[in-house]
Amino acid sequence: MAGLLQAFNAALIRKPMVTQCTTSAVLFGAGDVVAQQVFEKKGRDHDFMRTARLAFYGGAIFGPILTKWLQFLERLKFSSPTKGVVYRVYLDQGVFTPMVVGMFFGSLTLLEGKTFRDAKERIREAYAPTLIRNWGVFIPTQVVNFALVPPHLRFVTVGVVSLFWNAYLSSVNAKKQLEGAPESAEAPLDEEFVVIGAGPDEKKAAL
Repeated sequence: MAGLLQAFNAALIRKPMVTQCTTSAVLFGAGDVVAQQVFEKKGRDHDFMRTARLAFYGGAIFGPILTKWLQFLERLKFSSPTKGVVYRVYLDQGVFTPMVVGMFFGSLTLLEGKTFRDAKERIREAYAPTLIRNWGVFIPTQVVNFALVPPHLRFVTVGVVSLFWNAYLSSVNAKKQLEGAPESAEAPLDEEFVVIGAGPDEKKAAL
């Protein structure tokens, strides 16, 4: 195990883009597996195409963008470490995250083969609650990340926390997809998913 971790750490330093994109694909795919099997109790009815879409999004879209963003934040210089943490967290959660939340729902809607109008509608419904809950999770995460974690491991920190966050996002996206599908006996529109951060009486889902 120690050797594997050393090899992973070395790969993060030598080839950050490839390593972090691969890590992101695995974590997004794993998050969807957790969403379907643990929270939605799908069992043998697992939607493998949905998992593939999430893994593709993580590896091909989110991974490269987050890698470049973290590299940009690290290049910024501040007069003190405390100011560095404050401004990096502000930029990350005040500028980057609002864009990424919209990008997630828009991209997944288009990957499902739907239209830009459908993507706009899904963003309108899910954006605000998701962003608010994201701040509750990732503002404290990023304070610790920028204050204590070495730069080349910050992506991994985000990734580990994101495992369950991605499960939550996947459930939210799936619920919105179901609400937009034609009504049928097999897929009732009033079915509720259990998602992280949602109360038992919440039918709306919330980065």
